[in-house]
Amino acid sequence: MNPLHPPVLPGENVHRIHWMQGTDRLLAVCRCDAQREFEDPVALWVWLLGHPEGHHPRPVPEPAPASVPSPAPWPSPEDASGPEREAP
Repeated sequence: MNPLHPPVLPGENVHRIHWMQGTDRLLAVCRCDAQREFEDPVALWVWLLGHPEGHHPRPVPEPAPASVPSPAPWPSPEDASGPEREAP
């Protein structure tokens, strides 16, 4: 999934069409995650509804290993009491 075109609705039968700003082109995203650019909206719908003919899903990139941040150290009792104050 392209982060520039996140899915709005989940589901197996959701097709997405994005207008490519500044152009007359449309980006069709099939439910199988295949993508293709079109100028003709009719050809776009023929392609989307013709799943799986002509659909070549992009390979799913392997997620990068999550780096787990080390936990912050617990404050010492002296630090937890805060700054000392003078009595009124």
